[in-house]
Amino acid sequence: MIDIEKLKFDENGLIPAIVVDAVSKKVLTLAYMNRESLKISMEKGLTCFWSRSRKELWLKGETSGNYQHIVSITADCDLDALTVVVEPDGPACHTGSFSCFEQPVWESEDRHEFSLEGLMKLIEGRKTDKKEGSYTTYLFEKGLDKILKKVGEECTEVIIAAKAEDKKETIYEIADLAYHVMVLMTEAGISLDDIHKELASRHVIDHKVKQEKMTK
Repeated sequence: MIDIEKLKFDENGLIPAIVVDAVSKKVLTLAYMNRESLKISMEKGLTCFWSRSRKELWLKGETSGNYQHIVSITADCDLDALTVVVEPDGPACHTGSFSCFEQPVWESEDRHEFSLEGLMKLIEGRKTDKKEGSYTTYLFEKGLDKILKKVGEECTEVIIAAKAEDKKETIYEIADLAYHVMVLMTEAGISLDDIHKELASRHVIDHKVKQEKMTK
């Protein structure tokens, strides 16, 4: 771990802190920390910034309740900027938006950003706003039994491809399975965040088990 005294604060005693969501990896906001706010952040495990406009310390969420629980803080190669990975309790932006970065400036026509969150929103949209000719909408119209049947079929296809040791086909079938599982999740009212939290809790348990084995 780097001693915070080695960090390079600017002439105003500040260092930029880029706050990133631990699950989606989306940039939530850009704020500034001084030595005191950084120490408070590390002690509390909650983001604390220096408000340049109010000239005072600002514990994120103290007023709104939208605290940001810190997972990690990392400095860049020059030690003059930080990324702060967090699990937020609510929106990061004062406007109520999840992220402060919601205003598109330019987008490539050839390259498109993909995320599981984006795919999930598309799937959810096919359920609420049915689109004629959409396979996803078709699955929702057929109902739970049809969705479960497809999940079962895709599980079998994954097993067959993996047994054949066909990596390319296995990747293809796992992608099919993941999509149909996400359709099932939407039908059942299960979010990606629900799964993330469950896996995170198991990771903690697994870590404890490993520690116990090492001490025996």
